[in-house]
Amino acid sequence: MQRTPLVLCSQSASRAQLLRRFGIDFVQKPVAYNEEQISTAVPREFVYLAAKGKLEVAEQQYGLDLPLLTADSVIATAGGEILRKPKDQEDARRILHLQSASQISIVSSLHFKCQELLFIDTSETRYRLAPFEEEDMERYLESGLWRGKAGGCMVEGFCKKYVMEVNGHESTAMGLSVELLLPWIKLHQNMLQYSQGVC
Repeated sequence: MQRTPLVLCSQSASRAQLLRRFGIDFVQKPVAYNEEQISTAVPREFVYLAAKGKLEVAEQQYGLDLPLLTADSVIATAGGEILRKPKDQEDARRILHLQSASQISIVSSLHFKCQELLFIDTSETRYRLAPFEEEDMERYLESGLWRGKAGGCMVEGFCKKYVMEVNGHESTAMGLSVELLLPWIKLHQNMLQYSQGVC
């Protein structure tokens, strides 16, 4: 029996890359959800509510014929301030300066739902970063690679060489805690095979 793909309800290239890296079959179908309606300033609550809201939209649009996966991520400063996706290049510069020579947390929440079960996880990965070199940061800003990234940060790209200490999964920092998701995907596959009488 072929494995059933899940629906990645996100346009994130990083999340798609992670699923491919772990050999997970998926189709990518982003959903539109307005995060501005979320009023909390608590990072863990924010990403949980955003991922939950996206799941509700996805279920209305796509149903549960295939498992649905939604996620959201933010960067939080050492003081707990949420750093969301930069609005423009100047905002990205301001946000990156807040992270330079500082400690940050990248908080990600995922919701995985199929007809048989619902799995929710909210995790964070903490980084201690060295000071960003100004010329390097300006090149990064000019590249536009920060667009659509929580906090304008790419721990798999620009920020990687500045990481001095890390505590947590890199996948969480890339927007999806795949290591925690895998057992639930496997459980779904086993339940599906059992229901179809496949040994």
